[in-house]
Amino acid sequence: MSAMETTNNRPTATFRSLDEIRDRKDVLLTDIRKDDQQIKALWGQLFAKREPISALTPSKRISSLMATGAGVFDGILLGWKLYRKFKRKK
Repeated sequence: MSAMETTNNRPTATFRSLDEIRDRKDVLLTDIRKDDQQIKALWGQLFAKREPISALTPSKRISSLMATGAGVFDGILLGWKLYRKFKRKK
């Protein structure tokens, strides 16, 4: 196939025929499609619909409420700190 040379820490391929170029193109296309499928799967997991709180066990319900409460508290604390930092002094 093709010989890989390193120039300035970046590999450069030297091809000797059009068949080698086509083979390399096919390999790259396969890799791109595989990466695309992986990205789609991760994207779907990121925005997957969660179970309603009423369907959860009591311990998961409490854990969910604690996480939400901690997030709200963190947001309020950040807002207060930013307000104090950037308020105008008279």
